Order: sequence, then structure tokens, then C-alpha cells
Amino acid sequence: MQSNKDNENEKERCEEINKEYMEDQKYRDEEDLPEKLDSFKNKYAEFDLNDQGEIDMMGMKRMMEKLGVPKTHLEMKKMISEVTEGISDSINYRDFVKMMLGKRSAVLKLVMIFEDKANGASCKPDGPPPKRDIASLP
Repeated sequence: MQSNKDNENEKERCEEINKEYMEDQKYRDEEDLPEKLDSFKNKYAEFDLNDQGEIDMMGMKRMMEKLGVPKTHLEMKKMISEVTEGISDSINYRDFVKMMLGKRSAVLKLVMIFEDKANGASCKPDGPPPKRDIASLP
């Protein structure tokens, strides 16, 4: 279990990275940047299971399951590799923010964006499902 001091250090580290992005000319035109960065920090912390400042394979597995899109070990390795450009087997916060703000549409980014939209407005229909007959099944 991690101490509060380590947890505070990790939050400070994320804040420092967020500050770098706020001052980066490349992201100056990004709409709602402070809100996005704050959201990214919270989302990242949720899946940093070992509190080491990185999302490892288990954190990725939990994230995908929570998002309702479980992936195989190989698919997760590929996603991590895509985000880290093959350099690491875990995603650090800087990689995570770069992915979320980047123009490339990484699989993980698309899933995260989809989850945020799904959380905002419930897509679940009310009431029982409509009656179907055998002929209408795929």
C-alpha cells in the first residue's frame, strides 16, 4: 500500500506535466485545455493500480474491462506499444496526455473518448427490450 506522501508526490508530478502542456505553444489552441488536463489526471490516477506513476498491463486490463471492451493480452500489449512507441511496457502520464491530445487516433484514445460520451448521456433504453422473432435475428 502506498503512503499519502507518495500519492501527493504523484499528483504533483502530474500537475507539473499538465503545466508543461499548458505552456506548450503546440497546444495553445486546444479548446478547454485546463479542464481536459484535469480530467486526464483523474482518469489516469484511476487506472494507475500500483501507484508507480504508470499504467501497466493490469491497469490496462482493468481499464478495458471497466470500459466494457475487454481485450486479449496481445491486444493490450499492442495498444501500450502504440502509445509508448515501443519504448515501454507501461504508459506513463506524459505518454497518456500526449495520446489524448494527439492528432493520431490511438485505439485507447478512441475508447476513452467513447467512455466519456457514454458517461455524459445514458444510451440505455428504458423498459423491456422489444419483442423479436426468429427471422429478425442476425
